[in-house]
Amino acid sequence: MPPLMLFAAGLGTRMGALTADRPKPMIPVAGRPLIDHALAIARDAGVPRIVANTHYLANRLVLPPDVIVSHEPDLLETGGGLRTALPHLDADTVMTLNTDAVWTGENPLTQLWSVWEPDRMDALLLLLPAAQATGYRGTGDFNAGPVLTRGGDHAYLGAQILKTDGLARIPDQKFSLNVLWDRMIAEGRLHGVIHKGGWCDVGRPESIPLAEALLHG
Repeated sequence: MPPLMLFAAGLGTRMGALTADRPKPMIPVAGRPLIDHALAIARDAGVPRIVANTHYLANRLVLPPDVIVSHEPDLLETGGGLRTALPHLDADTVMTLNTDAVWTGENPLTQLWSVWEPDRMDALLLLLPAAQATGYRGTGDFNAGPVLTRGGDHAYLGAQILKTDGLARIPDQKFSLNVLWDRMIAEGRLHGVIHKGGWCDVGRPESIPLAEALLHG
């Protein structure tokens, strides 16, 4: 099982007043902060090392002592943030997990690890049909795969395994992982798998009751 990067540095502007005094991962859903939902997934999967990036109100993000912090004085987006955290992760293959979602069904990290084939994959993304992705706004990010291209009707859920060597070839300091994914798409090396369970994006206040309904399902 590779180490895990938790993306926890965002400003959470879509949450409005809820993030006026706390970072988005500290917003409670079903009685505990979003960051604790993500950490529970990591613990259940047996992840050997966890790194979380921080930025907005970083001193108010409550993390266990064994979680390594990669602080970003300036926001670097997902790609730049991951590359900055690589010395802490200390691996050429890592997992990443967004902290603004909740999950049901199979553990997303163990599901990814169980079908990871590094000989033919540079990244493996967890997906759901957009119509089944609670709280998701849009028509989709990718096709159904297994080799991914843009423009399909499946939503990316914010959980993946990827090789990190391609990050060094991107000149920008601040960039999205979409830049790396597009290079993998061009080489036929970006893959996807359908999540065996439910998922809810918790990016807006109105998504909180949807997430709690999913968890209490």
